[in-house]
This record gives sequence, structure tokens and C-alpha cells, in this order.
Amino acid sequence: MNKKLLSLTVGLACMSSSAHAEIRINGFASIVAGQTLDDNTSLYGYDDDISYKNESMFALQLSSDLQDGLSATAQVVARGNEDFDAEFEWAYVSYQINDDLKVSGGKMRIPFYRYSDFLDVGYAYRWVRPPQSVYNFAFSTYEGLNLLHSTTLGDWDSTMQVIYGSFSGKVPPAAGATPEQIELNDIMGINWTVSYDWFSARAAYIVADTTINASSIAGLTAALNGYGLTQQANNLLVDEDDGSFFGVGLSVDYNNFLFDAEYTQIEVTDSLLPDQTQYYASVGYRLNDWTVHLTYENNDDEHDSNRLNTVPVSIAGPNNTVVPVSLDPANTNAPLLKDLTNQVYLGAKQESSTVIVGARYDFHPSAAFKIDLSRFNDDITDQDIDVLAVAIDLVF
Repeated sequence: MNKKLLSLTVGLACMSSSAHAEIRINGFASIVAGQTLDDNTSLYGYDDDISYKNESMFALQLSSDLQDGLSATAQVVARGNEDFDAEFEWAYVSYQINDDLKVSGGKMRIPFYRYSDFLDVGYAYRWVRPPQSVYNFAFSTYEGLNLLHSTTLGDWDSTMQVIYGSFSGKVPPAAGATPEQIELNDIMGINWTVSYDWFSARAAYIVADTTINASSIAGLTAALNGYGLTQQANNLLVDEDDGSFFGVGLSVDYNNFLFDAEYTQIEVTDSLLPDQTQYYASVGYRLNDWTVHLTYENNDDEHDSNRLNTVPVSIAGPNNTVVPVSLDPANTNAPLLKDLTNQVYLGAKQESSTVIVGARYDFHPSAAFKIDLSRFNDDITDQDIDVLAVAIDLVF
């Protein structure tokens, strides 16, 4: 853990005896071990050698009631896949305007999913990890404002959340590439959740101006611009393009029966990023301290076919000559830019499904043991990858 950050955390805790505001410290942790069951395969950060740190993590949350409706919250998270270097995941101030309305400002979680607020708290859900076909967004926080309205509509509880802000950071790359810088400006979104007794439903819609420094296609876009094909080049770039996220979900917790399902769509218009649709459906059943569950996930990422073949094979040159649109027009064997552009679009295509069979054992009021077996199928290559993971999740 970063020593300066740890010192700051401890210092804040020690100040609670002398400051007017009381500081409350909570924490949660996950100790996870996993590996793939076949040689030379990898998934979720695992390979065929068992790893004890890939998904393990430790976190502290500090919150302080500053009286008169004002409060402050900070969450420090240390992840095993980042060598347990601690970072502030959340840091925000909230003001309770009245019984129904609260406004917050700072670094907070984006409400993409049902479990967004508890994304790192493994104890809050039944899986070792939430279904990755849906819960695989490259980032989960933003900096800005959050307006939360909680009320009742007849017998229903209603929570509506409106957000505005921005995000800047590195996003995980495709295999073998370097992380790319992403900038999201004017993030605006709404999330509405309603619940009644054992049933709840939610919907979220979020938009943002999206920019990604896609260095992997810099040479291709430069070549397209060199032929004056600026529109085709711009259609590959992610430069202040309109990005949108839409998600719906429902949850049932009736007696011992559990059911969860979420469906999401992600789109960044006129860019190298494909249109993405994902969903999962999960059933579970409680048997005293045990919960057994079965989950099916699906992911489908692809560009519309009308984006293909937009680059001409040749253009007219001087003196009625024909100039091939390739990486090197003087070389007849040079790759055509049409083919390279099509490869970018077609290379973004992903189709996969995953089945998870698992169990959770609540052996302690503040701790649970979990075991999941996940079978991932790449529908394009028809390759199956199995991952076995066990975890102990706790809150304190």
C-alpha cells in the first residue's frame, strides 16, 4: 500500500477524537484464488497457473457526519492486480437538502449497473465476480455532481439519480497493445430504480462526449488523410464522438428463490468502436446458509455491415492515371487501405457466451465463502475456456 496514502488514512482516523465530526471506518476485502483448467488459456486475468492476487483486494471506507445534513465519504482500495497500490476509489461530499433530496460532489461511482455501488464489495452478491459479459466496462467512476431523489409512489419505493461530470484515464487495451487514454466530457445520465417487496427494476441512460487516443490506428488514419479520405479517417477516430449507454434490469428475491437479469447497449457513433449488446440472466436458491446459482451471459459486439468497403480501391491521379489507395502506391503488392479499414471494423467483432455454476456459503455473519466454475465460449473461434475460482469475501 502506498505509504503516504496509508499515513493520510490513519491520520484522518486519529483526528476523530479531536475534531467535531465523528469519523466512521468500515472495510471490505476479497481473497480470491483462481486458474484456467486448460493449458495455454487465459481469462479474467487468469492462466493455467493458480493466482492468489489477480482478483484479491482490500478496502477502507471513511465517512463523517459533519452535521446539518453535510457529510463526507472516501474509499481507499488496494487491488492485487495492481500490486496492492492503494488509490482513492471514491472521495465526495454530500448535502441532504431535505428528506427526499441529496446532492453530492466529487469522485463517485457511475450508476451503470444494479451492483455499481457495490461493485468491489464481493460480499454484496452471490458470484465470485459479477457477470463479465455485462460488468466489463473499462472504468467505473467519474468526477462531478450527483443528485439523488428518494420517495414513494404508492406502495413502491422510487430512487432517481441524475449525474453530470467527466472522466479521464487509461483504459485496458486489447491483447498485446498498450493502454489507451480516454477522455469523457459532459457525462450526463439518469438512473431510476423502483422496488416493491420482493421485486425491483431499474433503467439507466448515460451519454458523453468520448475521445480515445487510439494509437494503434494512427498509421492507417494518416494514410487515409494523405489520399484526402478525411471522412473515412474521421469515421475511425474516437474524437469527441457521441457515446451512449443504456441498461435495464430486474431482480426478484422471493422466499428462497433469487433471479437477476440485466441488458445493456453501448454505442459510440462514427468510430472504430463497435455497437455492443450484452445481457445475463441468473437464478439462485437459498438453502439455509448456502446459496446455489446458475448464470447465463451473452455478449455481441460488431459494426453494421454498411461501414465496410467505404474506402475506394483507387483514385484518379494526374494525366488520367489511376492511383491505388494503398500503403505504398508505388508497390503493387502493398496492402490496400480498403482492406486494412475493413480489418479494423471486422476485428472489433466479438461474440461470446458464458455459463457460471456456483455456490456461496455464509459461514460467518460478516464473511462468505464462494466457488464459481465459469465456462466461456468464443462463438467466433468456437473455443471454450474454463475458469475455477474460490473466494472469501468479508465486510468489517
